[in-house]
Amino acid sequence: MPAIVLATLNARYYHASLGLRYLAANMGELESQTQIMEFILQHKPEDIIEAVLAAQPKIVGFGVYIWNVEETTKVVALLKRVAPEVVVVLGGPEVSYEYVEQEIVRLADYVITGWGDVSFPKLCRELMAGRPQAQKIIVGEQAALSDITLPYALYNDEDIAHRLLYVEASRGCPFKCEFCLSSLDKTAWAFDLDLFLSEMARLYERGARQFKFVDRTFNLNIKASARILEFFLARLDETLFIHFEVIPDHLPDKLKELIARFPAGSLQFEVGIQTFNPEVQALISRKQDTAKTEENLRWLRNHSQAHIHADLIIGLPGEGVASFAQGFDRLAALNPHEIQVGILKRLRGTPIARHTETYGMRYSPHSPYTVLATDRIDFATMQRLVRFARYWDLVANSGRFPLSLPLLLGDSPFARFLAFSDWLYAKTRQTHQIALDRLFDLLYIGLIEAVAVVQAEAYAALACDYAQSGAKGAPAFLKPVESNKAQLMKTKATHQATRQLRHIAG
Repeated sequence: MPAIVLATLNARYYHASLGLRYLAANMGELESQTQIMEFILQHKPEDIIEAVLAAQPKIVGFGVYIWNVEETTKVVALLKRVAPEVVVVLGGPEVSYEYVEQEIVRLADYVITGWGDVSFPKLCRELMAGRPQAQKIIVGEQAALSDITLPYALYNDEDIAHRLLYVEASRGCPFKCEFCLSSLDKTAWAFDLDLFLSEMARLYERGARQFKFVDRTFNLNIKASARILEFFLARLDETLFIHFEVIPDHLPDKLKELIARFPAGSLQFEVGIQTFNPEVQALISRKQDTAKTEENLRWLRNHSQAHIHADLIIGLPGEGVASFAQGFDRLAALNPHEIQVGILKRLRGTPIARHTETYGMRYSPHSPYTVLATDRIDFATMQRLVRFARYWDLVANSGRFPLSLPLLLGDSPFARFLAFSDWLYAKTRQTHQIALDRLFDLLYIGLIEAVAVVQAEAYAALACDYAQSGAKGAPAFLKPVESNKAQLMKTKATHQATRQLRHIAG
């Protein structure tokens, strides 16, 4: 039986905890007595405790994050009720800052703030030797990256076959965007690249094909970025998928040459725009060359096959609806494959808190601590924008509506989609659990009623989208009036409307 269990609650099974594997890989002589247990948010707390206690551990370490803190609090509370003798150690970003009033911290025996690679094994050695520590809160020691054992051998065969593998070539970030925990870093630190790539080669040889880099600034060091891209180009096959977060205004020709060589489906870039408003950028300490960002996004869409996922944030201090709308339309004109519309979160410890009173920022007290209102956006309007973000993800980011979406957005994407969003919520009072066939029907009616698209055009585009989706249902809109049937026959005969719509959709 393991003496130490490392546990966390992932959002989905598809995710695999990199943090737990780092801890396990650095346990030294205690590694053989350490077991990783991963759960998902849908698991019942009682079932999690039963599984953990079946291992008869002396120490249980929990990774605590913004997405699992509420569920993990319940788990820890139950664990301390039924097995108070088990030592509970917490770590992770959610308990590294502003921890004094947190219930989960009160329940635990120890909390390690910040980096845990060295500090958690050290604490376990002391506890296993019968030497409890006087301090409950332990400030994590930031070791040199060369002293940290890489964890990739601890991805097992099931992980490689069925899960997205998280990897990192560097830690930290030199930028100071105040909404991000990485703003607290002094700089970025790189792992030894030869060692890192040798670990990636071993994963690849074992069959790994899904790699998500968690580096905050993948393209900060161009020489290192180029070597990583060259590494994967040498191993291209039809199943390879790599995800990077990139700085949007830093894409020199060397990287462009390499990016252009990747085929469709193999490369995804997460591009943080967040806001186009220069005054808001300055307010939150975000440095971004907007003109260069737009130039690079155009290049990526026109000269590469990389999938572009671009981020915008609603509710930043100093930004109202009109400013966000202008930024949204500006980004939509650049035609990324996805626009992730996020709602500002006040992560514990981030400097964004300094704007709370000045800009009337009101945040939810519950994770994920999203903004509820600001001096520029009242609560009712923020609720509308939250629904806008949800419906945008459901419709625009789904990829199911390549011909219908341009009709919906027209030449005023934000205004038209907000009108559709308001209409859809009034019609359904739902933001989740909308079945696909029903969504097609709602979009058909919404195109006509909310944004005044000609009925025959709405039918032609949606009918083609439904056919291309591979769905086998029978949505109601596919039983049209005779004029719509005639329009569809004309569309199929000439393909002209379809080609035009595809061209608009990019």
